Amino acid sequence: MAESLNAAVAVLRKNKLKLTKQRHALLEFLLTNQSHYTDVVTVDAYMRTEFPGMSHNTVYRNLKEFEEVGIVEQNTEQERARVKYQCDAQHSHHHHFICQNCGKVTELQMCPMAFFTDQLPGCEVTGHSFELYGLCAECKTAGVTTESLAKN
Repeated sequence: MAESLNAAVAVLRKNKLKLTKQRHALLEFLLTNQSHYTDVVTVDAYMRTEFPGMSHNTVYRNLKEFEEVGIVEQNTEQERARVKYQCDAQHSHHHHFICQNCGKVTELQMCPMAFFTDQLPGCEVTGHSFELYGLCAECKTAGVTTESLAKN
């Protein structure tokens, strides 16, 4: 975690963003939870517990700045904004498998865009988002089924 924290601090400094005690605490929270996306509302509640005078706007602004400099990835699920520490700062373009039971995020090593652009001759693709959802190996081994997820 210390190596990732140092890398994040270096990114902040490179982008002329001060390392305040609030930003440091936010980075530590994100690093502690880096294997999962966390609802922005949860991040906000945590930060406001740690820093009672901190405004919602400050939390959201810091998350947006972290996203702009590549420290944070953002995702939306069921209209809820979620964030996590950037799992691969060297390659900001990547995709994920997200376990629908435990929320664990696994980075995928390839982008499937060539498959789709080959099917769209003459078209110009300007962007994409690609995530796979299902059950991770640990949840499957524990006996979780997609049927049990549908019941919840």
